[in-house]
Amino acid sequence: MRSIVILISGRGSNMEAIVRAAAAEQWPARICAVISNRADASGLAFAQAHGIATEVVANRDYASRDQFDAALRERIDAYRPDLVVLAGFMRILTTPFVDHYRGRMLNIHPSLLPSFPGMATHRQALAVGVKLHGATVHFVTPDLDHGPIVAQACVPVLEDDSEEALAARVLEQEHLIYPRAVRWFVQGRLALQGASVRLAAADTVVTDTPSVIAI
Repeated sequence: MRSIVILISGRGSNMEAIVRAAAAEQWPARICAVISNRADASGLAFAQAHGIATEVVANRDYASRDQFDAALRERIDAYRPDLVVLAGFMRILTTPFVDHYRGRMLNIHPSLLPSFPGMATHRQALAVGVKLHGATVHFVTPDLDHGPIVAQACVPVLEDDSEEALAARVLEQEHLIYPRAVRWFVQGRLALQGASVRLAAADTVVTDTPSVIAI
């Protein structure tokens, strides 16, 4: 049984999608905690309603990013997770923090990486006139919005698109591919090979030994 900790900063709609998929598909995993850097994150109430432990580690309570990351790492490690999932966690993490979870921390970004890293991805996509936009699930590395890609989904960019309309279509795809990628991890189907990810066949046997190895 794999254990998962999810980090959020707000509503955590991807967290909700993962929680629902884990229950519906009976994953060999337990979501043991949802942790937020904001006490007013509405996703905390959803997690509590589903019997998941919640915690707040408020970044504003710490004088530096290093101090915050150290406190956050302590709380995460108390749950001994096999996987840490960033689901709308709006903090740039330090290199020591990322390295501690290398090969076992996933993020989703609302663009087809490596295009449009950072913020305002939908505005960027509309500004340059791309015909396809989308979302990317990737392993987290110290480079912001980079790292080995696990899954991507794309949507068409329409001539009359607004940022809001495009964002809504991308979010629908996020809710599909992020649970799928997390399920692959807990099934032991993902393996890092340098800068790429290999997806093993669906009949891979899950054991208690971590299956993702950072190279």
